[in-house]
Amino acid sequence: MREAASSAPGPDGRWHVLTDHQEWSRPPLPLPLDPAAWYQLASGGGWQAVVADSAHPVAYDVVAARVNGLPSLTAAWCELPCAVPVLCAPATGPGVTALQTAVRAALAEGLPLRRMVVVLTSMSEGRLPSAVRAAATMLRPQVGAVVGVPFDPHIRSHGLDAPDRLSRRTYESGAGLVAAVLASADRSWGDPLPPAPVPAALPVAPLPAPARPARPAPEGALT
Repeated sequence: MREAASSAPGPDGRWHVLTDHQEWSRPPLPLPLDPAAWYQLASGGGWQAVVADSAHPVAYDVVAARVNGLPSLTAAWCELPCAVPVLCAPATGPGVTALQTAVRAALAEGLPLRRMVVVLTSMSEGRLPSAVRAAATMLRPQVGAVVGVPFDPHIRSHGLDAPDRLSRRTYESGAGLVAAVLASADRSWGDPLPPAPVPAALPVAPLPAPARPARPAPEGALT
C-alpha cells in the first residue's frame, strides 16, 4: 500500500498520498462507499492519520436513511474509531443554509456534533457576507470548532499542483484546521490518542498432507 502511494513534499518531511493525480476538475473515481473499507486500508497501510475526502450530501443522506429505515453513510463515518467529521460548505448564503440543515439533521439523528469541525470556504476575496458571519456565530456553541478558509486564486486556477505558491493565509488556515481536528480528538479520546489497531493476520490454510507412495506389489501378484 505504501508503494502504491505517491510521495509528496509536506511539512517536516515526505507525505504518502493515495491519489490518481487527476486534475481537480475531473469527476471523482467510482470508489467504495463503505467507510469501513477505508478504515481497513488505513490500518493495513500502517498510517497513523488518514484524511478521507467524501462528497456525499450529509443532510440528504441522514434524512433518506431515516425515511427508509437504513443506516446512514454519515453515521458510519462518525462511528469509526477516533474519527473527527469535518463538514465543509461554501461561505455563501445558500452554502450556510445547507450547512445549517445538515447540522439540524445530524442533531436529530444523535450524531456527535460536539466532535465535528465546520469549515467555511470563501469563494471570493473580501469580507464574508453577514449571513455567513451570523451562521458561524450560531454554529460555534453546537460543534467542536468553526474554521474559515480564505479564497486563494492559485487553488482555483491550478489546484494543489504547486503548494509552494499557496498564500500565507491559506497555510495558516490549514494549520488551524489541523489543530481544531486534533483538539476535537483529544477531547474525545484523550491525549495521547490510543495506538492505531493492527489488523489481524489472515488465517493460513493448512497444507495438504503429502500422498504416500504406493507399495510395490509382491512377486507373482496380479496387477
